Amino acid sequence: MKTAITYPGMNAADRPMGPAPLSAAVLHEPMLFISGQVAIDPYSSSIVGNDITSQTRQVMKNVGDLLGEAKMSFDNVVRVTIYLTDLTTFSEMNAAYSEFFTFPFPARATVGIQLNHPDLLVEMEVTAMR
Repeated sequence: MKTAITYPGMNAADRPMGPAPLSAAVLHEPMLFISGQVAIDPYSSSIVGNDITSQTRQVMKNVGDLLGEAKMSFDNVVRVTIYLTDLTTFSEMNAAYSEFFTFPFPARATVGIQLNHPDLLVEMEVTAMR
C-alpha cells in the first residue's frame, strides 16, 4: 500500500507544489520515492537563494524533511538524480551536496536541463529504502 508523505506540519491535501497531480513523496514499503525537489520553501512558496550552493542546501533541507516524515534519514538514500540548469556549477553543487552524505554514497546521475522557472538552478529526485 502506498502512502503520501508531505512536509512536516502539512496534510497530504496541502499543495505546496501547486496544482500538479503529484505527491511530494510516496512511501511504498520499504521504499520512499521523493518527487523532484527544488529550492522552494514549501511553507512560504518562496525561492531560497540565488546561487547553486544555497539552492542545493534548500533542496537537501526539503529532502531531509520528507525523509524525516517517513522516519528515514540521508543514510537511507540509495539513488539521487540531479538536474542542473548550468553544468558549470557542478563543483559548487557537489560540495554542498556532500555535506549531507557519508560513504557509502547513493548511486547518482547528473543531467543538464531547463527548469520551469528561470531563478531555479537545481532539482533533485530521491529514492530511499529501509
